[in-house]
Amino acid sequence: MASIAAKASCPTPMKATSNGIFQGDNPLDYALPLAIIQIVLVVVLTRILAFLLRPLRQPRVIAEIVGGILLGPSALGRNKHYLNSIFPSRSLTVLDTLANLGLLFFLFLVGLELDLKSLQRTGKKALAIAVAGISLPFLLGIGVSFFLRKTISEGVKEAPFLLFMGVALSITAFPVLARILAELKLLTTDVGRMAMSAAAVNDVAAWILLALAIALSGSEHSPLTSLWVLLSGAGFIICCVAVIPPVFKWMAHRCRQGEPVNEMYVCATLAIVLAAGFCTDSIGIHALFGAFVIGILIPKEGPFAGALVEKVEDLVSGLFLPLYFVSSGLKTNVATIQGAQSWGLLVLVICAACFGKIVGTVVVSLLGRIPVQEAITLGFLMNTKGLVELIVLNIGKDREILNDQTFAICVLMAIFTTFITTPIVIAVYKPAKQAISADYKHRTIERKDPDTQLRILACFHSSLNIPTMINLIEASRGTEKRQGLCVYALHLMELSERTSAILMVHKARKNGLPFWNKLQQSDDNQVVVAFEAFRQLNRVFIRPMTAISAMHDMHEDICTSAEMKRAAIIILPFHKHQRLDGTLETTRNEFRWVNMRVLEHAPCSVGILLDRGLGGSTHVSASNVSSTVTVLFFGGHDDREALAYGARMAEHPGVSLIVIHFTASNDILRQMVKIDITGEFSNSSDSADKTFLAIFKKNSDDDSVKFEEREVNSAKEIVEVVKAFSRCNLFVVGRMPEGPVAATLTEKVEWPELGPVGNLLTSHDFSTSASVLVVQQYNSPTSQLTSGSSTMIAELRGDDAEAG
Repeated sequence: MASIAAKASCPTPMKATSNGIFQGDNPLDYALPLAIIQIVLVVVLTRILAFLLRPLRQPRVIAEIVGGILLGPSALGRNKHYLNSIFPSRSLTVLDTLANLGLLFFLFLVGLELDLKSLQRTGKKALAIAVAGISLPFLLGIGVSFFLRKTISEGVKEAPFLLFMGVALSITAFPVLARILAELKLLTTDVGRMAMSAAAVNDVAAWILLALAIALSGSEHSPLTSLWVLLSGAGFIICCVAVIPPVFKWMAHRCRQGEPVNEMYVCATLAIVLAAGFCTDSIGIHALFGAFVIGILIPKEGPFAGALVEKVEDLVSGLFLPLYFVSSGLKTNVATIQGAQSWGLLVLVICAACFGKIVGTVVVSLLGRIPVQEAITLGFLMNTKGLVELIVLNIGKDREILNDQTFAICVLMAIFTTFITTPIVIAVYKPAKQAISADYKHRTIERKDPDTQLRILACFHSSLNIPTMINLIEASRGTEKRQGLCVYALHLMELSERTSAILMVHKARKNGLPFWNKLQQSDDNQVVVAFEAFRQLNRVFIRPMTAISAMHDMHEDICTSAEMKRAAIIILPFHKHQRLDGTLETTRNEFRWVNMRVLEHAPCSVGILLDRGLGGSTHVSASNVSSTVTVLFFGGHDDREALAYGARMAEHPGVSLIVIHFTASNDILRQMVKIDITGEFSNSSDSADKTFLAIFKKNSDDDSVKFEEREVNSAKEIVEVVKAFSRCNLFVVGRMPEGPVAATLTEKVEWPELGPVGNLLTSHDFSTSASVLVVQQYNSPTSQLTSGSSTMIAELRGDDAEAG
């Protein structure tokens, strides 16, 4: 009878796969199809919530925590039919296993991003802020734990409970903080640098305290058990420090830059991570500690570490990690917080967490002579919680240190403290816009004194844009008599959801990087080498930079950079590139809107470059340059700017310039007179054009410059003339030409950012292998960026002195 009762009470184990609905099986009764439904439901819900919270500029972790709570007993789980069908108790083992597997590899990535050697370079202020940001909330957490033990957490083990509550209140979520700072464009500010440095110290200290708390929580058999756990953990770390680095250095040494990483090395690394997780779990700490230690010990030099992040991050962060939030949500029941006492304890925990972090950070910051506004901002930034907080709470829940009510209170505290960070920082911290330099006078290439230094901000999306960009810069050098050329090569990178914390901070910090290795292993090293070689060979001041932005505000970084560097022209790549068959293919349509916004807000002239292989796929040395540049001149501001740029290129000994000046026939002029009744059709522009052309002809060198006037009668004749000169290497044209001839180009333009002539040169009907540079001259003092936020621009070579 006892055996029958035991069978009745134990649920039958779930089989992995079903035979299908046509065989009478319900897929939800089997482990694999049920796990698939759970994963899809989790991913869809969390992504929807992340999209809804995006206007509030909340990190994705908030959406994932809230999504987990909504799927649990606090909301949808109140429906028992749903809960028993989608998240039945017998499926939770599979769900928890997948969630912890994802968490294990995520902690491996976190360890991979941290470089403990860099702790030595932590500034005294950041270290003091970190210590204050840990100690005061830790003490308050211990104080709060006494209230909780006397009310809703009676009977729990005292020592581990005190430690868990102290750690829970003292944590700062390092990856979440990096995301918030990146979104707010504060990574490169003093506040951002200080916050990230302090958060990294805080993170390391939190893991040490958590290991201690876990060791103490398992001392059921003997008081000596905790001591054995700690000693075994220390022994594990010592063994790993002795054995792991040489193995991974050997692997990293065999991985060449630019070559794919051997699959065997990736598989071996993942196997070592799992083995380390097994060891620490067997010791009694937690499997994630082993993975975290392996991640820290992997050498950060070379492409190996970056390749591991690239291969593991998407699957773990996008698919498996959200399951951990759902696993937490299924344990969180907000309904357990009932009555004035429970809600009062929730307020107490939130106040203690906020007070400890904010007050501790602010006081130490003020003692360090940090301005009040920045000190308050640092306090709220350090109050950010996230995944690490949930890890602490879940371990406490699994070890029965935290009951349902205490767990729910702490989860709500984590959500609240993280949610308020972004809006409060936006309200409190308004960094003053950098004053525009008094000598920012040359915002165009056309200028009264052509011998002044020309500053160019050349933007590129990938290494594919670099050869053409360098060849264009080579052609723009001018003569030795002038003050020279200064180029800032700005790498435009999207701040996407998959970008890890190391990548963001890595590229957004200049000089020394406090907690990450320098850019030796980054793909940007190739960019630096390419531009450095060009700089030394051609005596051109050129500085590689990186801008990491969301697509919707990338133009702000570009415009602010141009203003900071006093650029005369911004050169942007067109959003289409040429395929092998000659047709144009869209790279990313979002880049088109970036270009459009830059044209609208730029503080200087703008050029959009359609690359058709200017100079081939490699940099052409100065002695081998042999290019023909054709300028199509109709009239107006933009055309004068285009011709001024062409005249600069003509000074290069390897560049020949052809200028086609289109003039109107009598028929066109008569039509214009009929249309323009006032008789004032572009008189001022026409006068400026004549003066500019006269000066150009006077100063041009007959050997390298060929000037032709072509009288045309219609748009068809314009096309025929342009086709006659289509065998050049580069067309330089104005975006919005003016005058009676330009008025004949009435066909609807497909790409407004290129203007009528640019559209003609990029149309399917026009066959040419020449690249096209479409230029818009700066002529409006109101078209300047008004945003006050600081730009996330990182100069990859911090030791270079500013030119000029």
